Amino acid sequence: MAVTGVCCDTASATLGRTALTCALSQAPVMVRWPPFSLCLLLLLLSPPPLPLTGARRFSAPNTTLNHLALAAGRGTLYVGAVNRLFQLSPELQLEATAVTGPVIDSPDCVPFRDPAECPQAQLTDNANQLLLVSSRTQELVACGQVRQGVCETRRLGDVAEVLYQAEDPGDGQFVAANTPGVATVGLVVPSPSRDLLLVARGLAGKLSAGVPPLAVRQLAGPQPFSSEGLGRLVVGDFSDYNNSYVGAFADNHSAYFVFRRRGARAQAEYRSYVARVCLGDANLYSYVEVPLACQGQGLIQAAFLAPGTLLGAFAAGPRGTQAALCAFPMVELGASMEQARRLCYTAGGRGPSGAEEATVEYGVTSRCVTLPLDSPESYPCGDEHTPSPIAGRQPLEAQPLLQLTQPVSAVAALQADGHMIAFLGDTQGQLHKVFLHGSQGQVYHSQQVGPLGSAISPDLLLDSSGSHLYVLTAHQVDQIPVAACPQFPDCASCLQAQDPLCGWCVLQGRCTRKGQCRRAGQPNQWLWSYEEDSHCPHIQSLLPGHHPRQEQGQVTLSVPRLPTLAADEYFHCAFGDYDSLAYVEGPHVACVTPPQDQVPLNPPGTDHVTVPLALMFEDVAVAATNFSFYDCSAVRALEVAAPCRACVGSIWRCHWCPQSSHCVYGEHCPEGERTIYSAQEVDVQARGPGACPQVEGLAGPHLVPVGWESHLALLVRNLQQFRGLPASFHCWLELPGELRGLPAILEETAGDSGIIHCQAHQFHPSMSQRELPVPIYVTQGKAQRLDNARAVYVILYDCAMGHPDCSHCQAANGSLGCLWCADGQPACRYGPLCPPGAVELLCPAPSIDAVEPLTGPPEGGLALTILGSNLGRTFTDVQYAVSVASRPCNPEPSLYRTSARIVCVTSPAPNGTTGPVRVAIKSQPPGISSQHFTYQDPVLLSLNPRWGPQAGGTQLTIHGQHLQTGSNTSAFVGGQPCPILEPVCPEAIVCRTRPQAVPGEAAVLVVFGHAQRSLLASPFRYTANPQLIAAEPSASFRGGGRLIRVRGTGLDAAQRPLLSVWLEADSSVQASRTQPRDPEPRRSCGAPAADPQACIQLGGGLLQCSTVCSVNSSSLLLCWSPAVPDGARPRRVFFTLDNVQVDFASASGGQGFLYQPNPRLAPLSHEGPARPYRLKPGHILDVEGEGLNLGISKEEVRVYIGRGECLVKTLTRTHLYCEPPLRAPQPANGSTLLQFVVQMGNVRLALGPVQYEAEPPLSAFPVEAQAGLGMGAAVLIAAVLLLTLMYRHKSKQALRDYQKVLLQLESLETGVGDQCRKEFTDLMTEMTDLSSDLEASGIPFLDYHTYAERAFFPGHGGYPLQPQPEGPGEDGRCATVRQGLTQLSNLLNSKLFLLTLIHTLEEQPSFSQRDRCHVASLLSLALHGKLEYLTDIMRTLLGDLAAHYVHRNPKLMLRRTETMVEKLLTNWLSICLYAFLREVAGEPLYMLFRAIQYQVDKGPVDAVTGKAKRTLNDSRLLREDVEFRPLTLMVLVGPRAGGAAGSGEVQRVPARVLDTDTITQVKEKVLDQVYKGTPFSQRPSVHALDLEWRSGLAGHLTLSDEDLTSVTHNHWKRLNTLQHYKVPDGATVGLVPQLHSGSAVSQSLAQSCPLGENIPMLEDGEEGGVHLWHLVKATEEPEEAKARHSSLREREPARAKAIPEIYLTRLLSMKGTLQKFVDDTFQAILSVNRPVPIAVKYLFDLLDELAEKHGIEDPGTLHIWKTNSLLLRFWVNALKNPQLIFDVRVSDNVDAILAVIAQTFIDSCTTSEHKVGRDSPVNKLLYAREIPQYKQMVERYYADIHQSSPASYQEMNSALAELSGNYTSAPHCLEALQELYSHIHRYYDQIISALEEDPVGQKLQLACRLQQVAALVENKVTDL
Repeated sequence: MAVTGVCCDTASATLGRTALTCALSQAPVMVRWPPFSLCLLLLLLSPPPLPLTGARRFSAPNTTLNHLALAAGRGTLYVGAVNRLFQLSPELQLEATAVTGPVIDSPDCVPFRDPAECPQAQLTDNANQLLLVSSRTQELVACGQVRQGVCETRRLGDVAEVLYQAEDPGDGQFVAANTPGVATVGLVVPSPSRDLLLVARGLAGKLSAGVPPLAVRQLAGPQPFSSEGLGRLVVGDFSDYNNSYVGAFADNHSAYFVFRRRGARAQAEYRSYVARVCLGDANLYSYVEVPLACQGQGLIQAAFLAPGTLLGAFAAGPRGTQAALCAFPMVELGASMEQARRLCYTAGGRGPSGAEEATVEYGVTSRCVTLPLDSPESYPCGDEHTPSPIAGRQPLEAQPLLQLTQPVSAVAALQADGHMIAFLGDTQGQLHKVFLHGSQGQVYHSQQVGPLGSAISPDLLLDSSGSHLYVLTAHQVDQIPVAACPQFPDCASCLQAQDPLCGWCVLQGRCTRKGQCRRAGQPNQWLWSYEEDSHCPHIQSLLPGHHPRQEQGQVTLSVPRLPTLAADEYFHCAFGDYDSLAYVEGPHVACVTPPQDQVPLNPPGTDHVTVPLALMFEDVAVAATNFSFYDCSAVRALEVAAPCRACVGSIWRCHWCPQSSHCVYGEHCPEGERTIYSAQEVDVQARGPGACPQVEGLAGPHLVPVGWESHLALLVRNLQQFRGLPASFHCWLELPGELRGLPAILEETAGDSGIIHCQAHQFHPSMSQRELPVPIYVTQGKAQRLDNARAVYVILYDCAMGHPDCSHCQAANGSLGCLWCADGQPACRYGPLCPPGAVELLCPAPSIDAVEPLTGPPEGGLALTILGSNLGRTFTDVQYAVSVASRPCNPEPSLYRTSARIVCVTSPAPNGTTGPVRVAIKSQPPGISSQHFTYQDPVLLSLNPRWGPQAGGTQLTIHGQHLQTGSNTSAFVGGQPCPILEPVCPEAIVCRTRPQAVPGEAAVLVVFGHAQRSLLASPFRYTANPQLIAAEPSASFRGGGRLIRVRGTGLDAAQRPLLSVWLEADSSVQASRTQPRDPEPRRSCGAPAADPQACIQLGGGLLQCSTVCSVNSSSLLLCWSPAVPDGARPRRVFFTLDNVQVDFASASGGQGFLYQPNPRLAPLSHEGPARPYRLKPGHILDVEGEGLNLGISKEEVRVYIGRGECLVKTLTRTHLYCEPPLRAPQPANGSTLLQFVVQMGNVRLALGPVQYEAEPPLSAFPVEAQAGLGMGAAVLIAAVLLLTLMYRHKSKQALRDYQKVLLQLESLETGVGDQCRKEFTDLMTEMTDLSSDLEASGIPFLDYHTYAERAFFPGHGGYPLQPQPEGPGEDGRCATVRQGLTQLSNLLNSKLFLLTLIHTLEEQPSFSQRDRCHVASLLSLALHGKLEYLTDIMRTLLGDLAAHYVHRNPKLMLRRTETMVEKLLTNWLSICLYAFLREVAGEPLYMLFRAIQYQVDKGPVDAVTGKAKRTLNDSRLLREDVEFRPLTLMVLVGPRAGGAAGSGEVQRVPARVLDTDTITQVKEKVLDQVYKGTPFSQRPSVHALDLEWRSGLAGHLTLSDEDLTSVTHNHWKRLNTLQHYKVPDGATVGLVPQLHSGSAVSQSLAQSCPLGENIPMLEDGEEGGVHLWHLVKATEEPEEAKARHSSLREREPARAKAIPEIYLTRLLSMKGTLQKFVDDTFQAILSVNRPVPIAVKYLFDLLDELAEKHGIEDPGTLHIWKTNSLLLRFWVNALKNPQLIFDVRVSDNVDAILAVIAQTFIDSCTTSEHKVGRDSPVNKLLYAREIPQYKQMVERYYADIHQSSPASYQEMNSALAELSGNYTSAPHCLEALQELYSHIHRYYDQIISALEEDPVGQKLQLACRLQQVAALVENKVTDL
């Protein structure tokens, strides 16, 4: 099939930066890409940008790249890959692509044309093994691994063009190794007349032993690539010399091959070698090899021939995980080889010492000889008579230049700028650049090129300019700059990189190669990092270092090693944006600063601005620094308190003019004004801060009393500066909220000092405080401030502040002059302010306000705090003045507070001593407390709990007496502090334990002051920390309250375990639900411990909600999930066990805890939540809702009706089913109505009131009236009976039947709904169990092969194409037939042949519909490996079919399977939808099947008639009322279950059966339940086993359908049942293998019964025999006729039978029970919530296209086409026949029910209106309500698919290519071809005629090819 296309115009526009992302399609033959494909590849294979500067990339992620070659003159790159060759431009743009595989091949076969010649051949990837460029012929030599490594040549300009490819290559043309792991290296060697190919390769495959390791081959001539007549390295035994080649190189004279091999004569040790051959030596006479040794290292891994040196990378380190680089000078290498050659030519290989130093290697017969001494010079490249191949014994050794931590896989080198640079690629994808200088190598740069772990290929290539390196890894080619100099932006980074190819070009201002710097040869022009004293140009010094901004000046820069300029070139200085010419004198450069208006403004708050200063050459900055311009006038503003000192003390050269208060630069003070010079000036007297006019401090005391007029005086200096000026001074005080100015006068003293006297003033600050510091300064005039030499302030003090009593006042600092003044209100005042008579010198008696604590231990040592007033002025006043309970108490000096507090230490006293506290100071009356202090003895009694975890955190309660003793109480456990939780109670102390290093016992100690109490009798025991190993369930509603079971060890060690959750909550949630509180609120004595608050606020916006867990045992905790507020996001769920915190995920084995939204339930009554729901007793309640089972299970849900409980039977996501009490319970909470409440954890939902419907009660009736009525009724009844006896018997019988019918109808009407609910509840429970079983065993899907065969060939059993056994002597014939069938398979690949064949066959009248389906399936099987092709055929045939039906009735298209294309479509859908079946639709379909099977098995099934009580099919309904009882049998399963001796343990498996089941039915049910996880085909057959009833130790009874105990009556024999054998509930049974064939009748019965309603079997086959029956006797004639013919006498004793129609309600019950599973199945088939299978979208698009093409606008027609093609053709078949998909047994009853469901599906797909009438079939009536809903689903399904994006041709082909592989290994492919040929043979002449009549067929010789097939296959042989 040819593929054509047009290349899009936008391809070239997007080539630059797109990456290869698409998968490269696999083609079995090599073809040139058509234009469209090439265009697509050009779009996809273009390289993406790389972050590295100057780097480019070509990426091919879906193939593996093998080799890289470079055409030197063109710069074009060629990449050899698996199945591909790529041609790239020097910039790595894709130019061309060639496909080289995969191909049908085998390494064990020589190249073949006919695959039959190599039976083991298969589709094989073609890896490129050798890629070379022949410049002379402009050809590319490419050799792959397939076809024994043959080569081909391609045109360099377009690799897609093949110039030579061997049609039938001979052994001499096998070039490359045919195994990907074996290296092949080669060289194209130019010679005067032709190019030769030198190829070296390792040993690979069984057919490569004859290929020499080194051969010379011709590139042109009659047999290209042949070594015929040319040199070959002849090897005696190749296995002894398994050469592994590393590289091939050439210089002007020789070719070199580097390799590893074992030593001579099968020595085990491998060594590294290099071999040399003269370039002109076509016979390899000159072959010489010598060993290489890199001292102390392993074998060579990679090599490169650099100018004058061979570089080799050797394995190093343990197990070769490192690498070493060695360099072998070519001079030494040549000398070593010449020495070996000379010794072998002239000395027999012996050296001067006589030892063998050279030999002839590789096991050949030649030996070293003794020729004339001038032989080496006479025959420099050897000759026929010289020995060859020569191997030197002396290794050439070298020292490692470099060690690397990763193995090296590639080496390249470059000689540039006089330096040798090596490039090393390692196995992890890193490229290392190495500078080789002397005997050392230095890695100066490493970068990751390929993906991590992807080794760099040995093909490291340099471009012709030497500026770029091409790096090949497994999936990409990268172009890496050899030197990335431009990426270094400045001189420092350029030199620090230490790249030997880079240097700093000073005058160009960039990092460059030396050749790119124009003046690199001149001194100081190009700086190289490896030169000594190589530094970047810099400005060493500046003079001056800064300059005033107001004036211009000259700056001198010192720049060492400044480059010299030409006469007409200049440097210039750049001050920011201002340029000035530079004057150069040696290293000094002078520049002029910019004028003031060119200098930038100072930043706010600073006195200078700093600008960059650069020495420039043209626009290049040679050197740069910073330069500052200062402003003296801005300096004084920075220091208000001392402007002069700031001016002259600054780093700038600023001076101060004191009289004008100006800071100036230079000498610019006004005329006649003295100047204070900068401190930087020398030889000037008035300079520096010391010369400034300044205030040095206060001349008097700094304490100033408030309210008293005070005089202030300040010391000043240097005020002589103001002589001659009007003297006007002011003092300024900075009071709070006010600046107070006072006039002042100057008093001059000796020298330059003086005193400023401020005017007297009385101070009253606005804010009162004890001491108030007030800054003060002086101005000359009112604005000219004198400097403060330091901070100057006065302290305003108020005696009344801080001295509340007399003792405080008298204790105040004497310098303050404070006195206790009794004038008016007693207070502390400044002395002069108190009248003389009011001063009190003696203070009142001490006053005690409080004593703390009031108890203490008898040992004393308790710190007692006494609070009061007038408790002494100093500590000496109270040192011996305190007593407690008449016992001295010693005050503590450090804790004494004047007058207000005494802390003293109590003395010992007897227990029970009590009394007041007394303070007696000197001669004053003592102060006595009103509170009494008591000495009491604290006692420790017990602990609770007695143990806790080693991690601590246990809340320990210490019980005792008098524990509230003292205030300083502390507790210790095992020496560790146990922090006490306040408060300490009289009888209990609570503390929290600290962590302990090791588990064990620890003593408890409590310290009361200095008294200690221990609890030695009952120590606290630290246990190992609790461990959590399981926690479930792992989900809860947000309302919380779900029980979480936590299992572990040592769980009882924790006192109060918590389950907590951290939440991220917004501010509204936090504000509404919580308030920031302590997680452990304060306790109160006597109150029980409070539960932790539900939610508390943590830091960082987190919320913590917790619940307390219950300790069930040491291994089980019961926790309840915390409720979380709405809007909060759970962040962490964890358990807290005292100090042990465990995340929920850690405890549950990695399963995190999930909070689900709270469930929503609808009110019970549809009339509203307030209206009562009317409940009939015995009915199941169905509550609808959403998300019901997301966070809870049905066992945890509690449902209440009043005080009664409604038992939950089933819980699904949307429904809750519960069984209410039979009688109305009592209302709850005093209500009059029964409220229906659902409790799910903490979530409590009231769904409204419930009202029980009850029978109306009988009214009260008097007893007398009742008696009278009874008597009357008795008389009446007697009369009625008398009259009744006179009636005809027939009327009485009819009346009784009618009454019975009425009762039954009423009963069934009320019970059918309730029955549905109960059945559904049981079924859901069963399906839940089944789902858990399926998680372990999985759904029993058929494997793909079986599924495809059953779909292609329905009704043929498992294997429709079994090969027939071969007859004797037909082996030769078999190969011929197989060859013919292979040719037929190739012929089928011709679209013209296949279409002609199909049309011709369908035209034949005798070609039946069955034949058409069979041939279509054979074609589907034969072309399964080419699904794209099969799809194209089907598409063409569908187009023909549509054209045929358009002219007739379009709606009939695809209605049946009358043509081959319709069967092809069926098979195609079966193939394409298999994955959808397994992943999506299979599960609901299987669950539907199992639900049906479960429901059918729950009721009795007649084994003879096949009718069942539970069914959807009215024709299969058992209309009789059969009594039955469910039983549970215990089935013995295990090695000894059958009675055989064995040691295996027997298990008992419960199995549900009915007592009315026949024995065969019991066996079937038992097998279903025992082997419920096993596919049906792997179970034992029911007919191969007997059922044994085990009773007691020896009671074994074999049960069977028929035996001697069977009951026979009137020629009717009843099949035996469990009821017949009286098998009880719970009986033990076993399945044992049958030992005889005595149950043949049972087998035949079992095989015949499922066929439907059979005529009762005759046991002996003759008339008058016995009929078999099971539940009901099958009638031989219709009931009506039998009723007519039977007499009244015969029918009277007969059992009164119910009218059969009343049992039709069973159909409704069954339908309601299965409804959910039917809905789920239809939803899976018709849902578009998940991606629709691409095949469905493709098919529907095709049908839309056909409708549009033929102008069909009727949407109904298109609807019918889609329905016929997909839903009816595939899905109905899947619904009706689950055995096509699953490995299951489908009974007739299940099949009948599936038929009803499938018919419902069919009805849902029709467009006609669904009308139901009284005459409609029962099946249609059942689903009358649902069918309209299903119709909408179908229409929505079609509409959604139509609106989705179209399925592209490429996507479909990609999907089909993936599917094609599923059947490639089908064992019956040849049988299908043979079967197909048999149909061709029937109409052979007609097919040949049709092919010959077609002109295109004539050109393709299709008829001739078919005749060839016939000639091979004919001869009437049908087997293989």
